[in-house]
Formats: sequence, structure tokens, C-alpha cells
Amino acid sequence: MARNLQIVRSIFADWERGDWSSAEWADPEIEFEMIGGLNTGTWKGREQMAEAWATMLRAWEDLRAVADDFQEVDDERVLVLLRNEGRGKGSGIDIGGISVKAANVFTVRDGKVTRLALYWERDRAIADLSLDRRQA
Repeated sequence: MARNLQIVRSIFADWERGDWSSAEWADPEIEFEMIGGLNTGTWKGREQMAEAWATMLRAWEDLRAVADDFQEVDDERVLVLLRNEGRGKGSGIDIGGISVKAANVFTVRDGKVTRLALYWERDRAIADLSLDRRQA
């Protein structure tokens, strides 16, 4: 399990710097899902994931995902509690102060992320994982 946690931490090291350029960590057939927010949906494979995420990135400048906590849920899943920082391209509004508390759930098998669920609301991720609020 600790290896899965290391993989997810290394992904977030890039994301916290606003570096979204690599998807080498993703299984070629990754299932990518955004739950809540303006771009809700599910995509399959690295290419579709990249396209969906590029659509999201076009709305922001200097977007970064900053982890608050990493938790191993089970042998395959890692929950990351996070907040987003950056500015709206059109508005210039800094989202750091208004960012919702979000969560990501990574499913890791054989050293690759096979599923990534981005939750815009932390409580929904906690409920979907059947965790007690105190556990997260």
C-alpha cells in the first residue's frame, strides 16, 4: 500500500507546482471522472482524460492542486483531500480564498493509476467511499 501512496504523492508534487504535463502515471485505459463542478462526466483512456482536463485548464491561470491530506483507503485506493489555487482567465478572480474543499480518489494497480475521480465537494467523496467524516 505504501507504494500507492508514494505514486500519488509524486503526482501531486507536480500538480502543486501547476505542472499538468505528465500522464505517464496513468494506465493507458484509465477511467477519468469529474464529479460535480461545471464539467461533470466520465472519460476513458489517457487521450480523453487529457482532452477533458485541457478544457478545464483553459478556464484558469496558474491552476494548482494543493494537497491537505493523503489517506490510504484500502489496498488500491488513495484519497487526497485538497484545495485548488489559481485565477480565472476571464475574471482574474483568485480562487484560493473561495476554493471549495475538494477530493481526489486514485485507484492504483501495478504501479499505474487505473481510475481517477475528481470530486469538487469533499463530503461527496467521503460519502461515496463510505468513510466516517472523522476518518477523512
